[in-house]
Amino acid sequence: MSDLARRNEERVLRAAHPFAYPLLNALPGPVRRVPWIGIVVKDAALVRATLMNTASFTKNGPGAPSDLWTPVLGPSVLLNMEGADHLALRRKLAPLFSPAFVDALVAASLGDATRALAACLASGDRVDLVAHARRSASAVISRLVGIDGDALDDELFRRVSAVTGFVSLARPRLTPPQLAVARNTLAELDQHAARAYAGDESTVPGRMRALGLDEREALGAVGAFVLTGTETIVSYLPRLAAILIDSGWLPRLAADRALVEPAIAEGLRVTTPSPVMLRSTTSADRIGRVGVKAGDRIVLATFAANRALGEFDPATNAAAQVKQLWFGAGVHYCLGAPLAMAQIRLTLDALLESPSLRVVSRRAARGVLIPSYASLVLENA
Repeated sequence: MSDLARRNEERVLRAAHPFAYPLLNALPGPVRRVPWIGIVVKDAALVRATLMNTASFTKNGPGAPSDLWTPVLGPSVLLNMEGADHLALRRKLAPLFSPAFVDALVAASLGDATRALAACLASGDRVDLVAHARRSASAVISRLVGIDGDALDDELFRRVSAVTGFVSLARPRLTPPQLAVARNTLAELDQHAARAYAGDESTVPGRMRALGLDEREALGAVGAFVLTGTETIVSYLPRLAAILIDSGWLPRLAADRALVEPAIAEGLRVTTPSPVMLRSTTSADRIGRVGVKAGDRIVLATFAANRALGEFDPATNAAAQVKQLWFGAGVHYCLGAPLAMAQIRLTLDALLESPSLRVVSRRAARGVLIPSYASLVLENA
């Protein structure tokens, strides 16, 4: 990664987390107990081992994702499930995230918009890639969960981002006022999701109805997919584009398309759009040399673990060593990974049609959970 690309990534991370990012980044060693935060893990092998050890480390419990999202979304949304119920729901939803299904879904949702993006850039028009990514992610998730295409507009997206922005390392759960805001925001999607619940199984709510889950559980799942399926892709696409342009890799990829998949993987490794994963300890165990006890909060600093392998370089592709750790591991490996990859590939193909792109202006987002650009304006040089 060039100095320019590195500096701009640092600005994005510090804008999102001006205190937590420098703190986690500066912590020495692979594992460390930090007062008021928990057990921080920064080593890729130990992060993976912790994710795989569901006997001792869980998404439910003090300091885990369930503390944050169960009061908002309910108990059956994959984000906060464990055990047999989690595996059963995941298995039954899996066909909606098969590569064949998501490729068709993304092509139908974004084909016209992506061709328009490529044409605008080729003609020399300026394009805000963040705005494009936001509209694209909203269109795909809307179709997946069966809500009206205009329901997840820019204003609702802003409010959803504000909800996730409530989360901080030092705050294990939302405050009552924050919880009220979160519930009110996601309640706007309920009437749309209720119609999908009554429909066929081509959407998440329809499939959940067919599986015997009640409407409230299905509506919670819609909220979960909106929360997880929009901000991460809106974070990653502009950050990848900025890195490719800042480091001079965009024309190299355009000239050698065999490097596209390693570039996507390397981009995911060095940005890690979900920079931290949380777990709660259920029984005494060890992470590396650090002993943990029941009730301990585990902070898996995936961004630090992934970046420790070196700078962005599709030619060496260090990302292959960590087996897509940015999507998790084991039974909680991200179900939506094929959907994210389909969107990334489609958009990157459009950008590669204009390999001389330059960044006209950029602005990092503040007060957000997922580090991202608020604006990234591109122009064909």
